[in-house]
Amino acid sequence: MKIIIDDKIPYIKGVLERFAEVIYLPWNKTTPEIVKNADALITRTNTICNKDLLEGSRVKFIATATIGYDHIDTEYCQKAGIEWTNASGCNAESVNQYIVSAILVWSMRKSLNLSNQTIGIVGVGNVGLKVAKTCETIGMRVLLNDPPRARKEKICNFVPLEKIKQEADIITFHVPLNMKGEDATFNMVDKNFLKNLHKKPLLINSCRGDVFDTEAIFNALKTNNISGVILDCWKNEPDINIELLNIAEIGTPHIAGYSKDGKANGTTMSIQSISRFFNLGIDNWKPENIELPKKTVIEIDGNKKHEHSIITEAILSTYDIETDDEPLRESPYLFEKLRDNYKVRREFTTYTIKAKNVEEKTLIKLKTLGFNLIK
Repeated sequence: MKIIIDDKIPYIKGVLERFAEVIYLPWNKTTPEIVKNADALITRTNTICNKDLLEGSRVKFIATATIGYDHIDTEYCQKAGIEWTNASGCNAESVNQYIVSAILVWSMRKSLNLSNQTIGIVGVGNVGLKVAKTCETIGMRVLLNDPPRARKEKICNFVPLEKIKQEADIITFHVPLNMKGEDATFNMVDKNFLKNLHKKPLLINSCRGDVFDTEAIFNALKTNNISGVILDCWKNEPDINIELLNIAEIGTPHIAGYSKDGKANGTTMSIQSISRFFNLGIDNWKPENIELPKKTVIEIDGNKKHEHSIITEAILSTYDIETDDEPLRESPYLFEKLRDNYKVRREFTTYTIKAKNVEEKTLIKLKTLGFNLIK
């Protein structure tokens, strides 16, 4: 058996060698000639898995170590008898950490109390659910919009998009990229969407660049129809619109889901799916020795501090989004390099808070966010 693996996928080397011939390749070296004799691929979003790559090959299974699977031609795979899987939800907590850090930094810049702010979450899957829980924990009012789920589940806590456009101070998008149909999301945020906003909200895109119409967003910022935009996903990456970056509240190089935990989860899910498909017997495999930050204990003295300040201190001690915004502004042409050489970032569960003079109700909220506690 032969398996071809994208050489940028972490924690994977040495795992499958006892079961198969394993070839590690850069995504742009994965050619039809090389794939022809492969039984399985483990990829990222760079590798376009379509007829051009796969026709005439013996590939039976594709695992992508990413949430997104736009790069897999699923219709062709079905016709060709090729099974595939994505790593659904693997970096949801990482994106949640990104979103809450972004919101906190923005609110501090604007001197806003988040307990007076309403956030609209468009797309309530793995990521949206985590963002909703976090925002409720820090005291925000949360509105949820997810038409496919609303139709299927008939849950009453979903609201129409129009309600979010009328009432939200912040709107964050966590939708897949659908090019057509009832739930199309391509250019979902266009000039028509933007002209009907009541509160001039902050908009956040950490899902897909093509969900936002770049020209419409740029014009809305220039005409003050929205108060700001935070962008992690861009049209035409890595050739992003520098004019838009210059006036964005925060801009980052598509790294919202790039925590070490998220990457490890993606690898775990890919290995386990390969194991199940080929009966390798390593269905419970998990990576070891995931890199740690220099400091995993956060000491907080809550004396004379409001709860919101304590929670903000804890969250931004794990990740300050400004450290990703600044390098992109300085060198936007290094978008891909900044992404490929991303620093160590770990999620809340890696950290232990050593707290004193902090009320029990605040400690409960910190634990709800995922932190470990030492009193």
